[in-house]
Amino acid sequence: MADLYEMLGVAREASADEIKKAYRKIARELHPDVNPDPAVQDKFKDVTAAYEVLSDPQKRQQYDMGGQGFGGFGGGQGFGGFSDIMDAFFGGGGNRGPRARMRQGQDALIRVQVTLAEACFGTEREITVESAVVCPKCTGSGCIDGAQPSTCAVCKGRGETQQVVRSVIGQVMTSRPCNACGGYGSVIQNPCRECAGEGRVRSRQNIQVKIPAGVETGNRIQLSGRGEVGHGGGPAGDLYVEIVEIDHDYLIREGDTLHMSLSVSMSAAAIGTTVTVESLDGPVDVQVKAGTQSGTPIAIKGKGMTRLRHGGRGDLVVHVEVQTPTKLSREEEELLKKFADLRGEKSGDAHVKNPDGGIFSKIKGAFTK
Repeated sequence: MADLYEMLGVAREASADEIKKAYRKIARELHPDVNPDPAVQDKFKDVTAAYEVLSDPQKRQQYDMGGQGFGGFGGGQGFGGFSDIMDAFFGGGGNRGPRARMRQGQDALIRVQVTLAEACFGTEREITVESAVVCPKCTGSGCIDGAQPSTCAVCKGRGETQQVVRSVIGQVMTSRPCNACGGYGSVIQNPCRECAGEGRVRSRQNIQVKIPAGVETGNRIQLSGRGEVGHGGGPAGDLYVEIVEIDHDYLIREGDTLHMSLSVSMSAAAIGTTVTVESLDGPVDVQVKAGTQSGTPIAIKGKGMTRLRHGGRGDLVVHVEVQTPTKLSREEEELLKKFADLRGEKSGDAHVKNPDGGIFSKIKGAFTK
């Protein structure tokens, strides 16, 4: 039979703290979770049994007087030093204490639709939320008529019960949550009829939400403490309002820039014109210069979206589409032929445009994005 002090690597006059530190160091190296080798596991069991003996003053005294370390103490006397082993590993006893009946509530999420104008200028919205609130009858205690939970008679308020089980190194005492109180250490004898002892109830409530200017789909507004109240009337979580922007009839948003398409006649594009369009700010005039080509963008400064974090406004970009007439009267056709003759244009005149610009670049860009 190996000497127990030698197994732990300590002298016979070692203090209890020295024995504990020695066991902690060896056990962490030999623990099955670290080293699953069967031979090492057997050594771990022997070292643990040695610590069981030497950590108990009475067993250690008997061993020093010639008692048997393993057979004499491990099997019949029980694992009395188990709490010390737990202390060696975790710095405290095995008892974790009762669970808290009051817990933090969960966060909640609700989606709110806004128009493009509301997203640009900001708005206030009243939303209806159904979530858990503190029970108005018991104010979160879960008990009827202002009573308080009573100490559990089974676990005596510890929230745990202990059980002795046999193992290869003798009898081991384990702890588990008390079934009688659910691990709380206390029992609600007369639960509140409103919330059935949970301390919270479901309720609808109306909340005013300020939606800042410049938001867009996916942005979330955090309302602290407006989420669900926790079990036992615990602190409420947060409510998140997620923005969903409704598509506009003719305006397309790209960040803080707005885009719109403006259709003008061939003659208007040739000689120039002024067109009034409806923006988010109301009517604005768009100057179409003479000779404007189809696809030409015209930027109107400061008529785009509000910048959420930086302030100011983006631009409204108007994309001109020149409309070529498809049905001509004989008189119109004769006039266009005269116009072509005046410009020296011949039927069938066409040429391949430099690919550095124009429609070719747009098509190329569409396939390389």
